[in-house]
Amino acid sequence: MDADPKCPQCGCEHAYPDGSLWICPECGHEWSPQAATAEGTPDTATVRDANGNTLADGDSVTVLKDLKVKGSSLVVKGGTKVRNIRLTDGADGHNIACKISGIGTMNLKSEFVKKA
Repeated sequence: MDADPKCPQCGCEHAYPDGSLWICPECGHEWSPQAATAEGTPDTATVRDANGNTLADGDSVTVLKDLKVKGSSLVVKGGTKVRNIRLTDGADGHNIACKISGIGTMNLKSEFVKKA
């Protein structure tokens, strides 16, 4: 039973096959394992800003609101333009690595920036 997929909506481990579809008994979601893997790959690699624009390495972004720097008394002011960002796979949600003048190297969450 280890090969059985989990429900993509609720994560239930008790999904069962019904023909070519898998069904979750907890939330009632039905899905095809082939369609789930084909659709899931591009979405996980895509990083979007607060407005839904796709970001790429080397883009410039603008910070939307004041952000406190953890462990410091510094603040990244809203409206700060950040150039030459790098997209990372941050497990904690910080998926943009950048260098901000006056502060230094740091990571940002894409939900707090917009593409410039």
